[in-house]
Amino acid sequence: MSGLLRAFLMPPVATVLQNRYRLYRQNGTSFFTAVLMVFCATMGWLLLRFESPVWQRIRAERFRWYPHLSTMHPRPLDPLRYLLQTLWLLLIIPNGGVSERTVVRDWPQRLRKKVHDWLNAIPLRFPPGPLKEKVPRGRVTGIAKRLMMILGGTVAVVMAMFCISQPFGYLAQFIFVMLLWSIAMLVRRIPGRFPALMLIVLSLTISCRYLWWRYTSTLNWDDPVSLICGLLLLAAETYSWTVLVLGYFQTIWPLNRKPVPMPEDISIWPTVDLLVPTYNEALSVVKPTLYAALGLDWPKEKLTIWLLDDGNRPEFAAFAREIGVKYIARATNENAKAGNINNALTQCQSELVAIFDCDHVPTRSFLQLTVGWFFKDKKLGMLQTPHHFFSADPFERNLGRMRRTPNEGELFYGLVQDGNDLWDASFFCGSCAVLRRSVLYEIGGIAVETVTEDAHTSLRMHRHGYTSAYIRIPQAAGLATESLSAHVNQRIRWARGMIQIFRLDNPLFGKGLKLAQRLCYANAMLHFLAGIPRLIFLTAPLAFLLLHAYIIYAPALAIALYVLPHMIHASLATSRVQGKYRHSFWSEIYETVLAWYIARPTTVALFNPHAGTFNVTAKGGKNHHDFVDWKISRPYQILMLLNLVGFVVGIWRLVYGHADEYYTVLISLAWVIYNMIILGGAIAVAFESKQVRQAHRVEVSMPAALARTEGHVYACTLQDFSDSGAGIKTENAALFQPGESVMLLLHRGQQEYAFPCSVSRVFGHHVGIQLQQMNTQQQIDFIQCTFARADSWVVRKDSFPEDKPLESLREVLGLGLRGYLRMLDIAPHRYRTILARTNTLSRWVISFLPRNPPLPVQPKESTLMMMK
Repeated sequence: MSGLLRAFLMPPVATVLQNRYRLYRQNGTSFFTAVLMVFCATMGWLLLRFESPVWQRIRAERFRWYPHLSTMHPRPLDPLRYLLQTLWLLLIIPNGGVSERTVVRDWPQRLRKKVHDWLNAIPLRFPPGPLKEKVPRGRVTGIAKRLMMILGGTVAVVMAMFCISQPFGYLAQFIFVMLLWSIAMLVRRIPGRFPALMLIVLSLTISCRYLWWRYTSTLNWDDPVSLICGLLLLAAETYSWTVLVLGYFQTIWPLNRKPVPMPEDISIWPTVDLLVPTYNEALSVVKPTLYAALGLDWPKEKLTIWLLDDGNRPEFAAFAREIGVKYIARATNENAKAGNINNALTQCQSELVAIFDCDHVPTRSFLQLTVGWFFKDKKLGMLQTPHHFFSADPFERNLGRMRRTPNEGELFYGLVQDGNDLWDASFFCGSCAVLRRSVLYEIGGIAVETVTEDAHTSLRMHRHGYTSAYIRIPQAAGLATESLSAHVNQRIRWARGMIQIFRLDNPLFGKGLKLAQRLCYANAMLHFLAGIPRLIFLTAPLAFLLLHAYIIYAPALAIALYVLPHMIHASLATSRVQGKYRHSFWSEIYETVLAWYIARPTTVALFNPHAGTFNVTAKGGKNHHDFVDWKISRPYQILMLLNLVGFVVGIWRLVYGHADEYYTVLISLAWVIYNMIILGGAIAVAFESKQVRQAHRVEVSMPAALARTEGHVYACTLQDFSDSGAGIKTENAALFQPGESVMLLLHRGQQEYAFPCSVSRVFGHHVGIQLQQMNTQQQIDFIQCTFARADSWVVRKDSFPEDKPLESLREVLGLGLRGYLRMLDIAPHRYRTILARTNTLSRWVISFLPRNPPLPVQPKESTLMMMK
């Protein structure tokens, strides 16, 4: 450093800058970059007073606020990256998030609060009047109420039709769109149900107006190719609009049903048959379920447990005799799982029937939490609880999103079933449910006409006038599908079965169902027809880029003024309604992965509902090494290549095409880029991660103790467990040696249990232990103290961060790029140079994008269930 700089700066600062320069150079930074960064640091010390306490607090958390910028090896354009990240932080950080010097200009929030406070203060301005006698309800006749509702409904429909169908010029449409967008921005963060309903109304208004415009103004009737492609896209959009509207209806007001306490007189509690059907699963998968069932908090004389073995295996029969449960095997396997259960029902005598898949481990409180409703509602035919999985599904495992993003089933079990319950339309899901045996006999047992026997059975119950219920409290946990191929095969069966029901027992027609029930069932079935529409969306822009077909026959400005508001409002409304259970844009990944595979079976089922066979989803498998599922990912790769060709042609048309098509080409290119991002995410899912642990670990935080052979007992914390071992944290970890025999002490209520173990490893304050040979009662006790605890899975709904659409879009963008980068690793050598340069350019561009600061670490008490 020069003498002038030493005179200008305080000596400690000069020393810091000198050390910084040396550190940069030692880590391979160029001379120019090192000097530049030292110069920027000098200006910061001079102008921003980095030595002040305010800046010291920010600098102490530098890695949180600037996670993508290295202090050891800076790059020449890092000053620009620091500037962009700082501006981004100033926009997203709430008041007081960093310091007094980084206050956000949050005038929209303040305006919303003022409007909200003003509305709440209106009733206070009216002076209280004299109390009036309450008007009896009989004063307003039913006819008058009906007339008022008809009149109000007519006015609402007329106003809605005016907003939807009124033709606007470009300026009027822009003003209309901005007005509705401003209202949405004003109400989207206000708590309560009314703002959510308002967002739904705005979304429906914009979407209906968009669809009206599409039908009346955007079809090219003079060009057959454009007309055919345009009609295909319009059909796909109409389907998506229908599912959107039905989805809003289905989830508009989740019931959130609470358990009903059991009567104090135990003698009137009903008898229960608990059925565990199995076919080809390993005995190691079935054992924990039966061990947990044996410990259910229910009078033993009123509970009968049945192992239904369609595999007719001697070791299963021997195991059933050993633990004291009843065993049934069939010589034939007709009607698969439904036939297995129906065969057992001929031998059951209890009032209620509980059904569990053989890998779903029930908690001890399951029956006491669910059976109370059968006392309160004598017409109740079925009560369902959520399916929860303590192992990662292929999306969570292969994308590294376990407990960071709601999984695929979270939306259904967290919101959709709860919304169905409001309309008495929650349906049986095949496991974790209680059914009334007399109702099953009345409807002819479990339905066997389709491969989704569960939903079909509940549909028949509703047609016979019985009710259903759903309690959104997880009372069992099982194994998720172990591979993407198994996951896809499972969804194919579900899709085919739901379309079979749609054809054979269509809920929209026939007797016995209310209108709301018909709509909820119809939406559940129509959802599985998304395959062909999704494929149309993934290829639609190619019709214009490659075939010069105008799929939306309108100017680019009109397309932007109608399409973008439709997409934005739908995203805002669904994010508000579904944010806790499905993050924005993730549905695109899920549907894209399944689209190709469910398109054919659902189409076949529409024309021939009896085609297809039942397939069992494999559980408890292993991946001994990382691999790419080429067979599953091939359709995504073909679609990706088609979109890449369209992108190249679009660039060529930007340069050499007609000038009047310039903006239309730009819109098509943006659509292609979005499709390629989604396809990249689908490809990333096909890179199967290594999974050699068959006994999946569950993370917890509960007190325990380790006892050594000489009698010393050390308090510890149980951090994770499986049915074969556990992880322990203790301050006395150094006292234990690998191979040492110990006893693990766990509590269940007021009773303590001891389990023989051996130390497998010791690291820091952590001890890994392996369960040793235990007798049957010890195995039952261990399951009861771990998997079957009443509170084991209750907190799952609180373990996901709230949805932020822009953050979710950034995550999906990163996953899409991840898919292409992983393909780069396995690309042929002759293409790697080009792909590597493209990869380098992409990473360089992405490095300028701001990052959101990481969320605070979840507390230990959240008890996240993860697979190690």
